[in-house]
Parts: sequence; C-alpha cells; structure tokens
Amino acid sequence: MAPAQQTASAAQAATQNTEQTSTTGNPFIDAIRLPDESSIPEPNNQELTQEDFFSLLSQQLSMQDPFKPVDNDQMIAQMASFSTVDGINNLNDEIVNLNTVMTSSQALQASGLVGQKVLIPSDTGHVSAEGRELKGIISTPEAIESITVRVEDDKGQLVKSFTVDGSAGGNVDVAWDGLDKNGEPVADGNYSIKASGKVDGKSEELAVSTYAHVTSVSLGTASTGAILNLRGVGGIKIGDVLAVAES
Repeated sequence: MAPAQQTASAAQAATQNTEQTSTTGNPFIDAIRLPDESSIPEPNNQELTQEDFFSLLSQQLSMQDPFKPVDNDQMIAQMASFSTVDGINNLNDEIVNLNTVMTSSQALQASGLVGQKVLIPSDTGHVSAEGRELKGIISTPEAIESITVRVEDDKGQLVKSFTVDGSAGGNVDVAWDGLDKNGEPVADGNYSIKASGKVDGKSEELAVSTYAHVTSVSLGTASTGAILNLRGVGGIKIGDVLAVAES
C-alpha cells in the first residue's frame, strides 16, 4: 500500500475511534455526558437593554399558561417599570453632562478673579516681594475694647504683636506691614495672624480670616467646582471664598 493511502486510512481509523468513544449508543447516557471540550463563555455586557427587555417579554408570553395568561395590567406595569428605569438612566447622563458644562462655566467666570485678593477662612497668609502687607478680618462675638494681635511664622515663633480697636464689634479689619518687632522686613514665607480679646471678662481666641492673592484658576471636578490657586497658600474651592477685594 502506498504511504499516502496508509496515512488516509490511519486518519479515517482515528476519526472512527473518536466517534466511537464519544458515543455509547444509549441516547440517554449520551445526552447527560459531559462535553469533550470545555467551552468558556466570552465576557459580555451585564447591562439590560431595551432589546433584552422585549426578548424576555416575548419569552415570557411564549412560556405562559394559555389557561392563565398574564394580566394586561401586570404586563403594562412591567413595561412602565422598564421605561421608568430607562428614563432615569438617561436623566443621570444628562445631569453628568450638565455638571460638566456648569463646571466649565464656573471656571470661566472665576478667571475674572485672577489678580484679585479673596478672603479665605484661614489665619495663614503669604508674604513676599510681590506683597509685603498681610491683611485679614477678625470676627468678634461682641464689642471688645482692645484686641491683641500676634504674628507667628511657619514654626510658631512670635514675630510681632500689636493691638487693634475692636470697640465697634463684628468684623474688625487687621493689617500687618510685614515688619518684625525690630522694624526689619521678614523673610518671604507664610505667616499666621492670631487674635485674642476679653469676652465676658475672659480672654478668648478669636477667629481670623486672611486675604490671599489669586494667581490662577483650575477647572476642578463636578464635585469640587472651580479651584482658585492662591500665591503661597495653595488651592481653595471657589465656594469657600468669603469675600473679594481689590488687588
């Protein structure tokens, strides 16, 4: 026999042996036997679309008991539920798009604050060659005849102390000229303004807010909104700004 014929005969015999081992001749046993090769389903999207819903609905109608068909009200309720869910998903997408547009619009409006000074809820401000003076607001619960102001460096060391009149009460303006107790200009850096005064006969620390220079604006995210970048201080949400002053 020729080699080609031998090869064909061997292949045919192997195929017959495979078919014989894959079947037993018993239809019931062949039906419950495990497949020779395991098939791994491909990953698919778990979201149900409108086509999936109508496919399930058609399957439900085809499998229902003809003597107990699905009630019309129940079917309408199912379709209404799907429409409601689909509408909510579309609404969420629209809200996300709206937030993106509002964030961009807010950043565009905030760009007008570049070069201005804003009042922030922090007692720390930046002193540099561009701005030696540090201004702020002292919040008092009542009229205080004399408020003691302490200026500290970033290490907590006392740089200078002075007093301001708080007899008017409310928000009291405070300004430091950037000079230490010897009248010498301080080094560039961040400094804190601390204030205290007698309230109901007891000495108490008072809340202080300082002005900072806006150098730029960042877009931020939908949750944070526009971010104002302040010289030497860092970033702050535009919603946290207390007031805007002239540069």
